[in-house]
Amino acid sequence: MHADSRPSMLYGTLFLTATGMVAQFFGFLYRIFLSRLIGAETMGLYQLIMPVYSVLLSVTVVGLTAAVSNLTSGYLAQHRGRAAEQTLSRCLTLLISLLAVPTVLVLLFSDSISVYLLGDARTRLGLMLLPPCVLLTGVENLHKHAFYGAGQIRPPAFAELAEQLVRAVAVLGLLLLFLPQNPERTVGLIVMGMALCEVFSAVTLTLLYRRWRSRVSARGEKEPPRVLNRKITHIALPVGTTALLGNLMGSVCAIIIPQKLVEGGMKVSDAVSAFGVMFGMTLPLLSLPTSFIAALGLLLVPSLAESLALGRKEEIRRRISNAMLATSALVLPAMAFLSVLGPTLGNAMFHNGDVGHFLLPLAIAMTLTCYQAVLSCALNGVGKQPISARNALICAAVELVITLVTVGRPEFGLGGYAVASVCSAALGVMLDGWVVCRVTGLRLRIFTCFTAPGLAALLMGLCVNLLFRTLINLNMVGLHAALICLIFGMLLYLCALSAQGIHATSLFHLQK
Repeated sequence: MHADSRPSMLYGTLFLTATGMVAQFFGFLYRIFLSRLIGAETMGLYQLIMPVYSVLLSVTVVGLTAAVSNLTSGYLAQHRGRAAEQTLSRCLTLLISLLAVPTVLVLLFSDSISVYLLGDARTRLGLMLLPPCVLLTGVENLHKHAFYGAGQIRPPAFAELAEQLVRAVAVLGLLLLFLPQNPERTVGLIVMGMALCEVFSAVTLTLLYRRWRSRVSARGEKEPPRVLNRKITHIALPVGTTALLGNLMGSVCAIIIPQKLVEGGMKVSDAVSAFGVMFGMTLPLLSLPTSFIAALGLLLVPSLAESLALGRKEEIRRRISNAMLATSALVLPAMAFLSVLGPTLGNAMFHNGDVGHFLLPLAIAMTLTCYQAVLSCALNGVGKQPISARNALICAAVELVITLVTVGRPEFGLGGYAVASVCSAALGVMLDGWVVCRVTGLRLRIFTCFTAPGLAALLMGLCVNLLFRTLINLNMVGLHAALICLIFGMLLYLCALSAQGIHATSLFHLQK
């Protein structure tokens, strides 16, 4: 077992981006059909239990996956395959141990959690079905990140594609078989379908990992148990604690939004529906172009860990700089495009005219969040997990405070959450960026990485907006006009970048 076959950052990122985009496409179709089947109010109930799911994952899984990815990459760079295998086994054992207490608490206090914390008793059944999902998701993700740490990107990528199809079939199949039901049972059916999907994913990735491991030779000495435990703790504890506290604050933020909207004068059903539209439709629409960032982050952390283990400081700086350029080059035009055409696309997909509300500030927040995600991955890759954790918690606290202050006021409403997201993400970019530059000695090329892509995206957005309005005035169908604008916008964006000295071939210069 060795890391010699690790793919280049370019190949790996593009491959994971392509498979991620296909998976997101299927996932987005699934979400469209789901929203049409259950409606905005039930979608809001489903979104209310997802923060609990995120909290359980952060308690049990998130830190361990970071440890598996980092340590596997580092051990394989040092030709210590046995220690890499040992890391995965130890993290699987820790997963089961960490999940035991939260499972008991959720089962015993599901009624109180649903009524007093989530604010709606109809979420209780879904809550009780979450722990099995968390366990299976943990097994899946630990094997997936062991693959990523070893530079094996194809097995988890194809498993991700299959997972989207299985989830759609399982959830939509159960709903079609058993609907109509009351909202609580409908949410329970959705979570049950998720559990069936996770069974498939966990079993598939476990079998694929064992098959791959049987074909490679495990070399080197094992790590002494105490040393391994200390290394896992050093990575998993700050990452997991950050994820837990961040998700707790994010969960409080999400849970209080419907309640604050009611305080501002909305009816309960309208508040839950508005919450479902923003978090179940608008934000997923904006997250469609971020497949690249997710793929880049999955590869950036183990790649930087490998460079750090081998003492290649210049390689670390180059990889981070190229990652920031690629992020700007892809995310900025995508957000400009969605800011203009998002309402048309959202209405066509979800049959809901409210999807376009707050698109511009949410698009700005999504862009900054992508930058923050890349910088956070850079900090994790160079062994600065505690600093990344601290910065993430500060940003989550800022978002929570602004949400609490603004959403309950009628003049803000859900717009208060959009403002909170922008402020939080902007602060995160500044904090993480400053630390990355200080720790690695990185000097970002401001014009190349930010100014030029930003100006090109702004030009594209303004021209696409004008073209789209012209085509609509000529009585063209909205989706047809959007497709023409997409093609025109892409060509204009590339031309604008080229005019500023940035050519398409340099956008993904992500060598190994």
